[in-house]
Amino acid sequence: MVRSPAARVLVVEDDVSLGRLLTRSLRRAGYTAILVADGASALEQAASTDPPDLVLLDLGLPDLDGNDVCRRLRGLTDSPVIVITARAEEADRVRALDLGADDYLVKPFGLAELLARIRAVRRRAVRATAAAASGNEILRHGPIAVDLRSRQVHLNGRPVALTAKEFDLLACLAHDPGRALRREEILAAVWGEWFGSSRALDVHVGALRRKLSPGRYIETVYGVGFRRVDPTTAPTGGHR
Repeated sequence: MVRSPAARVLVVEDDVSLGRLLTRSLRRAGYTAILVADGASALEQAASTDPPDLVLLDLGLPDLDGNDVCRRLRGLTDSPVIVITARAEEADRVRALDLGADDYLVKPFGLAELLARIRAVRRRAVRATAAAASGNEILRHGPIAVDLRSRQVHLNGRPVALTAKEFDLLACLAHDPGRALRREEILAAVWGEWFGSSRALDVHVGALRRKLSPGRYIETVYGVGFRRVDPTTAPTGGHR
């Protein structure tokens, strides 16, 4: 039997003792773990011919701002990024998620929780790849086309620049246009195991509405969540 190669996890952590502990724990869990201590090395790894399958990113790096590293990683790879940091404020969470992080874990944390979050973000990545390979690669509804394979969005034939998380959110809504999706459904589909407030969802919905100008394509369903609509055909419901 041919075994699949172990997933490669890039650990970006300037605390050497913690970084070594994380890499040893990941290897015991069956992953291939690579440790770097600064942002420049992380970006170099992501831009290589053999990029990591997942990145664990500390925000407190010695050379570059961790949030800037997160943003630049999103331009280099679609691999999931989990932020691991001592910054516990909600504003810090929202900023990192808005820049493209797939999850956010505050130090100190337990190994079991970290491994669960890694499994969750990797499951979502696998589902996205499978959806793109299923033949239903472009989701069209009204003037918006969502290309799952290339992760591109077009509005009336013109490209719309979205962050990784904004794309995932729009794809989630576009899979079943017109259906009201509960907040919990969207958070589970886009963020996986989410333990904070749902403000991050509101931030990303607001960003999508601004970019899908005039912002009429995502409707709030009061007391429930959101749905994807085509304003040229759909009756006016909740707030858009």
